[in-house]
Amino acid sequence: MENLIVIKIGGNSIETLTQTFFSQIRQWMLADKQILIIHGGGSKISELSDKLKIPVKKIDGMRVTDAATLELTRMVLLGQTQPQLLMKLTKANIPAIGLNAADESILDGSFLDKEKYGLVGKINKVNNKLLNEVLEKHVAVLAPMALTAKQQWLNVNADTAASKIAGLLKAKKLYLMTDVPGVLHEGAIVRNLSPSTAAKLQEQKIITKGMQPKIKAAFSALNLGVPSVQITNQLSTLGTTIIQEGANENAIYL
Repeated sequence: MENLIVIKIGGNSIETLTQTFFSQIRQWMLADKQILIIHGGGSKISELSDKLKIPVKKIDGMRVTDAATLELTRMVLLGQTQPQLLMKLTKANIPAIGLNAADESILDGSFLDKEKYGLVGKINKVNNKLLNEVLEKHVAVLAPMALTAKQQWLNVNADTAASKIAGLLKAKKLYLMTDVPGVLHEGAIVRNLSPSTAAKLQEQKIITKGMQPKIKAAFSALNLGVPSVQITNQLSTLGTTIIQEGANENAIYL
């Protein structure tokens, strides 16, 4: 899909979306771009887990998911964050449709590492036909959960899901939105991030566990053929651009 733009939005970011965000979406739609939004809800899931006294455990930024956490995740994503985002899009006069793995098996997945992470999955296949039909006239809002061949629901990290889906659909651009303007070093934005620079910043504890899955997903998307990958808090301004090793890293900081 050469006109496809994939945007990942975290649960916290949904609450702070500005008019600039919606204006950019409208401009892209007027320019015949297709928009797919993958939404998270991690903070809400953790918040509800605490209220229900369900232990929260993460390994390298990935949420370990048992049966109770899976059910809670599905409740938050499909019953709270997705409707919230859809209402905001509708209010901004942007036609949008919410989707999840149960819609014509739109996201086919398998276990990432059942012993280590529990009911956490990875995306293997996307129902291109259904997505194409929706994207013709609507923004598609998709929850990052997959179904196995045996109809087992799986929790999928939203950054990882967005990366794989963007790659499978041959998207033109991927935006991994976060609550900061990009990867930061000493208060400045790292404008271009290569694998070696990311490794150094990780060693220096500048890229912390919360950002690690996002960085990993960003490089994965680049390796899957997505030509433009950005980590940012604004669609209309440059954040951190993910680049291949050996590419020009001049003007790396703002």
